[in-house]
Amino acid sequence: MKKYALFLGCNIPARVPQYERAARAVLARLQVDVVEIRQFNCCGYPLRNTDLETALLFSALNLALAEREELDILTLCQCCFGALKQAAHLLAGDENRRQAVNAFLIKEKLKYQGTVAVTHLLSLLHREIGPDAIQETVTTPLAGLKVAAHYGCHALRPSDIMQFDDPVAPTLLESLVSLTGADSVSWEQRLECCGAPLLGVNDNLSLRLTAAKLADAAGAGAALLTVACPWCQLQFDGAVQRMEMAGRDGAALPTILYPQLLGLSMGLSRAALGLAPNDNDPLTIGGSNAK
Repeated sequence: MKKYALFLGCNIPARVPQYERAARAVLARLQVDVVEIRQFNCCGYPLRNTDLETALLFSALNLALAEREELDILTLCQCCFGALKQAAHLLAGDENRRQAVNAFLIKEKLKYQGTVAVTHLLSLLHREIGPDAIQETVTTPLAGLKVAAHYGCHALRPSDIMQFDDPVAPTLLESLVSLTGADSVSWEQRLECCGAPLLGVNDNLSLRLTAAKLADAAGAGAALLTVACPWCQLQFDGAVQRMEMAGRDGAALPTILYPQLLGLSMGLSRAALGLAPNDNDPLTIGGSNAK
């Protein structure tokens, strides 16, 4: 298995450290070598809709840093995944933009040439490691556990750039859930937005979207919701508290990051997977093996 440059972005180290912890534990069990490039900075996503050229510069700096080390980039955050993939796409098709970016990068003794690939953790697990290799590491299957798979928005679209899965009928995450021994439930709102982009702009609508998703997943029989995006995790994990503060009732459905779910099926400890920081900690997952 080749080595990857692990791109954590801004949100995971600051607010969802359990995602990094679980991902590193699972990747180590799968013998995937990841390294950290300390000069990595923001992916540029927050600026994309207000200053595209600056956003591209941010992304290009990260891409060039990985290129210098002759490493492809592995992302955990779907926003970072989308920002880096779209930047690479735009720069590949626009020589003037690429020259403008490199005029800045030369000050850092860098040059972006477009040779680095960007992949998301779920794609790595599903396509490059593969089901057979993953199943060999599953020692405590989560039999009987019903899980709702939430994809998030940024990994799926624009599909011609992301090349992640079918944006209308994806199956990748359900396939990965099944490898843990758990059962994926079919639920109507699985591809709907979690509501996170509206938080701080229209909190009422944000909470309505989140509550509707949780209720739909619970109504389909799910005991858990699994995600692979830090923003979605924060949105769902804090939804119950926000609903209580707003005087609203809602489904108190626990949320778990996919590498935490996979790690439990591998027999990894709750501590190794960073389960404690989840606000709505799924205490019963994996029974005694998940302590």
